[in-house]
Amino acid sequence: MSLTKGYSVSKETWDSHNQMMLDPLSVNDSEVFSIIKKEKHRQTYGLELIAAENYTSRAVLEALGSCMHNKYTKGYPGEKYYGGTDFYELEKLCQKRSLETYGLDSEKWGVNVQPYSGSPANFAVYTAVVEPHGRIMGLDLPDGGHMTHGFMTEKKKISATSIFFESMPYKVNPDTGYIDYDRLQENAKLFHPRLIIAGTSCYSRNLDYERLRLIANENGAYLMGDMAHIGGLVAAGVVPSPFEYCDIITTTTHKTLRGCRAGLIFFRKGVRSVDAKGKETLYNLESLINLAVFNGLQGGPHNHAIAGIAVALKQAMSPEFKAYQVQVLVNCKSLSSGLIDHGYKIVTGGSDNHLILLDLRTKGTDGGRAENVLEACAISCNEKTCPGDTNALRPSGLRFGSPALTSRGLMQEDFKKVADFIHRGIELTLEIQGSLDPEAPLKEFITALWQGEKFQQRVSEIKAEVEAFAGKFPMPGLPEL
Repeated sequence: MSLTKGYSVSKETWDSHNQMMLDPLSVNDSEVFSIIKKEKHRQTYGLELIAAENYTSRAVLEALGSCMHNKYTKGYPGEKYYGGTDFYELEKLCQKRSLETYGLDSEKWGVNVQPYSGSPANFAVYTAVVEPHGRIMGLDLPDGGHMTHGFMTEKKKISATSIFFESMPYKVNPDTGYIDYDRLQENAKLFHPRLIIAGTSCYSRNLDYERLRLIANENGAYLMGDMAHIGGLVAAGVVPSPFEYCDIITTTTHKTLRGCRAGLIFFRKGVRSVDAKGKETLYNLESLINLAVFNGLQGGPHNHAIAGIAVALKQAMSPEFKAYQVQVLVNCKSLSSGLIDHGYKIVTGGSDNHLILLDLRTKGTDGGRAENVLEACAISCNEKTCPGDTNALRPSGLRFGSPALTSRGLMQEDFKKVADFIHRGIELTLEIQGSLDPEAPLKEFITALWQGEKFQQRVSEIKAEVEAFAGKFPMPGLPEL
């Protein structure tokens, strides 16, 4: 029986439908509204030190929540396969701003602004230039690399990159924490990678792009820069740029670039090399990468996200943005020195960028336990492995980043206070740990943290001070949500 036979809708029902489409979230879905309000409170009254997170502007959020979300498209500007695409100049504007932000010549560089985030952007590049089971080299995840750079363990291939391609990681020197470029060069000569990745997710020093370019040239490999973490710093010109040396560059747009959650792929155009007889070899990356993104791995682009990216890129070209990025560096150094003053060890001894890695082995604890205590005290950070760690399930370090709190207006003296809060949280970690058997598992530690009356009192005291401190600073974004 047809569901539509004799079907009619009452005026009351249709009026109710129309009202549902106009009601604000607080009325339409109070449950979701309540969850978002709780998260807003957490962000406002907590100290966000996760290096991969930031607070984007109200303008970016408004673009992201605009009517651009409603429009579905496929293809690229001038080649759209859907009707109603008169606004495709938005994508062209985003491409133009992408190149301008990084000072790139449109005759020598192109950009794809459609990747949904950094991980799909990376996989699109691998799909475009590395044949199935072709060879890739990236910094190992436990040494500060990213999952998408080919991570695997001795027993299992974890990342899709390691499943569909053959990966050999390069490492840091376990004594210094710096990338071992000599060993990378030796291994590359044996492995002959098709692609070398110059990118990190937990490495506090600038990369030697010139050395990486040399190694790539020795092996006829593409050099891909993954600047997801440092994209904003590069845009502001406060750290070395990968564009001088890399063939391809990917980035997320929501970390130091402070936009919405999305990705970009930059690729070279024009002459790639000239042989001894003067014969030129041209790059053909544009068509390969564009095809890998659409139709290869994605469907239609998220036009609302492209709008948000475009807004963020305009902001990134402002003098205010550069001042912000300089302060990100200053604040990170202040946090580092503050923790060193408390007797902590920072991997590599400091930072050139927006993050530091705190090594807790000298204190007799680990990242997992400390992270849980700090989170209970309204301080967000990540547990991370340190060079020389033998058990990835019990990482020795904590990663801290300065971008998010700098977006809220904290300055170097404020980050000294943040270091004091972290120190008190780690002291409490050691106190809880001392009350347990030395071999007690993390689960038992967490139980003691939340059920021990004395420990909960200490947590409440620190959390109250943290929330009072954090609440003094403005929160970027929309007023209510």
